[in-house]
Amino acid sequence: MADPSHGTAPGWPLAEVVTRLRRALRAGVRADYPWERLPMAQVELLQRLADEPGLRVSDLAARHRLAPNTVSNLVQQLVQSGLVVRTADPGDRRAVVITLTRAGEAQLQGWLDANSRRLAAALERLSARDRNAILRIVPALTRLVDALESGEP
Repeated sequence: MADPSHGTAPGWPLAEVVTRLRRALRAGVRADYPWERLPMAQVELLQRLADEPGLRVSDLAARHRLAPNTVSNLVQQLVQSGLVVRTADPGDRRAVVITLTRAGEAQLQGWLDANSRRLAAALERLSARDRNAILRIVPALTRLVDALESGEP
């Protein structure tokens, strides 16, 4: 098997570009949205809860492949910030589910808007050919993310 540190493993260029894109967006959102101070792990939980409201801590932990106590601590911080609430699970009163508050929705939307503005500005600086190529690949990248998130090897 090829050593990924040498850039020869299949998928390595994509992984490198995705990592750089994520880093650039994370750094850029802090510049364009300076009051945003949430750690990426918390932002990712907010994004997941926007996509799948009413998850349990164990569900969040499984989807993010994190230890339940790690997710529990992150959720507690989000609760203290007023961005999520814990409520009784309607299907099992012994369990709780996590949902976004209006403040959490607004915080996430601000973060998403800042990233969208940054991406739009960067795309405008590219040639029409490059811009179109990037936009055409988005559905395939979405399917790739779905495949990776499915948990299957």
